[in-house]
Amino acid sequence: MFKYLITIRPLGLMYGSAGAFLSPENLVGRSGAKFPPETATLSGLMFSVNKIKEKVTQSELSNNLCVAGPFWAKYKERQNFYIPIPWHKIIAKKAVDEWQLKDGKWELENKSEKLEPDYRWQTIDSWGTPAKAIRTNDYKSVADNPWKYVSFLHPRIKVTERSVENSDGLFLENSVQMADDTCLVYLSTYPIENGWYRFGGENHVVEIECEDITNKKFLNLLNQPIERTFALITPAIWGSNRFSHRHPQHESFPETLEMLTDKPVPYRYRTKGNLGRGRYAVPAGSVYVLAEPLNKPWWSWDEAWFPKEGYSLKRVGCGLCLPTEIKGVA
Repeated sequence: MFKYLITIRPLGLMYGSAGAFLSPENLVGRSGAKFPPETATLSGLMFSVNKIKEKVTQSELSNNLCVAGPFWAKYKERQNFYIPIPWHKIIAKKAVDEWQLKDGKWELENKSEKLEPDYRWQTIDSWGTPAKAIRTNDYKSVADNPWKYVSFLHPRIKVTERSVENSDGLFLENSVQMADDTCLVYLSTYPIENGWYRFGGENHVVEIECEDITNKKFLNLLNQPIERTFALITPAIWGSNRFSHRHPQHESFPETLEMLTDKPVPYRYRTKGNLGRGRYAVPAGSVYVLAEPLNKPWWSWDEAWFPKEGYSLKRVGCGLCLPTEIKGVA
């Protein structure tokens, strides 16, 4: 099970690459669709650091390292970090609502008005709290993204004088700026030494800290068996390395009866210097309703349910999920 909480604080800006997929945002120069950096980025850094520090053998790390994320937190309250809000809960500034199953069909609890969510994240301590109860808490348990996108020009200076090169002297960098009191959060089975590291695209410098997970509620949630309903808190890749599916294709995985989800998100990463095949992931926050209970937590799921690209994508937190309650599901 995950033992360590790894926090990453940018010392300035961070790179916000949109990866290998074109999008309308990319075509006009905006990046950021892939922020925060995926767990594969942290996993690669940990392998590189361990190769120098030699805290454990590379083979042991290769066989046992598992990371999950990305999440974020207020730095002083990082054990109570923010995770995606399940899609069956709609939390807006003016009101809240919830999707429920009635006669096998999705139906809003409040039928008079269809709300659009203003918040995408909730604290781990508020997991399982009804949307109405979150509102009575004055929305202190929910938040929007704590970062903003910043584009700026970099000059390439001539070697012999302090002036920009005549040809290709400027290049555009699409970066992300986080609020000063926030940090990115990842979970890991192995620690990393505290310090400053170059992390992600453009090698921006970040401060990384590692500590034990002490939030007992979160540890209990991780160990709680998932029955018929669950919500993803990280993106999920299902299917082969050529095809993307909305749920695991293995014959031993129960049939998915209903889902609440958003459009798929691009997923691609490098492993051992090679660029993996580009695919699409089911976004975090997606809700599943199964025909039969699983009766086991995510950590105990069969690795055969996860695709492999050199190694099982379960090792990078693919589809990490928590049990959730949905009205109308027995």
